[in-house]
Amino acid sequence: MLTSRKGPAFETPGAEGDKLPDVRQDAESCTRCDLYKNATHLVFGEGPAKTAVLFVGEQPGDKEDQAGRPFVGPAGKLLDHCLEEAGVERDICYVTNAVKHFKFTPRGKRRIHSKPNAGEVQACAWWLAAELRLVKPKLAVALGATALFSLLGRQAKVTRDRGTVLRSPDGLPVLVTIHPSALLRTLDQPDAELNRSRFVDDLKKIFEFLE
Repeated sequence: MLTSRKGPAFETPGAEGDKLPDVRQDAESCTRCDLYKNATHLVFGEGPAKTAVLFVGEQPGDKEDQAGRPFVGPAGKLLDHCLEEAGVERDICYVTNAVKHFKFTPRGKRRIHSKPNAGEVQACAWWLAAELRLVKPKLAVALGATALFSLLGRQAKVTRDRGTVLRSPDGLPVLVTIHPSALLRTLDQPDAELNRSRFVDDLKKIFEFLE
């Protein structure tokens, strides 16, 4: 298991607080970057207060922004199905995002996802750091490049490190894989089922860290 460099989530002390509900309440009034100005809701993490597995995605999508909950849109439903195939119960996992507000570009009546920049990820690491400190997972699962950057910095790469477990400087194992939204974008391609199977195989590696 290789040790990687620090990402923003390990470069900040994180928000103060001894309980997740208290940190979440503080986060509701977050103005650390400008994304709060256009978002409907802040979308904080969700799941058991103490658990072995913590998932980190990129940011909430349109459905999550409206609901105020993480991974409830199409990518979240696909993640649920793939976790079920892998034999991992979603209910035992804590799910969150590197960035807590939806970043988008208006296009008519639609809101099109826009990737958070490094500054936005660094600003929001204040909250992710607190979630990591309080949940105390045995394993973090980085879903995609933004999540991986937030945890392990620019040195780690999804294309190179996918399916492997890296270790953060403080010793937390980080499983590297893609974001389920990447699968949604390839549903009409010939290798769609192969890509899904590979993602499920990545998720099966979680068993090594379950209690």
